[in-house]
Amino acid sequence: MKNTLKVQRAIKDLTQEALANKIGVSRQTINSIEKNRYVPSTVLALKISEIFDKSVNEIFELEQDD
Repeated sequence: MKNTLKVQRAIKDLTQEALANKIGVSRQTINSIEKNRYVPSTVLALKISEIFDKSVNEIFELEQDD
């Protein structure tokens, strides 16, 4: 799954740590999502989308092999 999380964070001027604190996960979780090593749960994806005021589909996109 591709994502634009790093770009969205840059637009809002949020560090990985700041975003992690806002949604109740570790900085390492944010890092893993950005590097496509971890696919967030539905609840986590919804929390992230609310922070950025974007739909889940605007931040996360399925790839051909997903």
